[in-house]
Amino acid sequence: QVQLVESGGGLVQAGGSLRLSCAASGRTFSSYAMGWFRQASGKEPEFVAAITWSGRRAYADSVKGRSTISRDNANNTVYLQMNSLKPEDTAAYYCAASRTWPEFQYHYRGQGTQVTVSS
Repeated sequence: QVQLVESGGGLVQAGGSLRLSCAASGRTFSSYAMGWFRQASGKEPEFVAAITWSGRRAYADSVKGRSTISRDNANNTVYLQMNSLKPEDTAAYYCAASRTWPEFQYHYRGQGTQVTVSS
């Protein structure tokens, strides 16, 4: 099992920035690619970004150029830095762990952190 706990969400004005964090515990962190997905109210979940143990990254087109995913393997933590936020970025953001790459599957997920971007 992998336990994931997100933090860092909040209310921000359009154009602002947020950094989300995800602390992982449980089975070996290095075995998993880590990523983020989001779900806006009434919409389907949407992949946001992912990163392998070695640092290979993937981004959704909707956030590419505005967001950076990173991981601290020594501290079992993954981050999502989001800049130039837009109201359409408003969603619950979930951290996830995947055993597969490049196909990212949500084998484990956290409880989520809410991001609200006001216009």
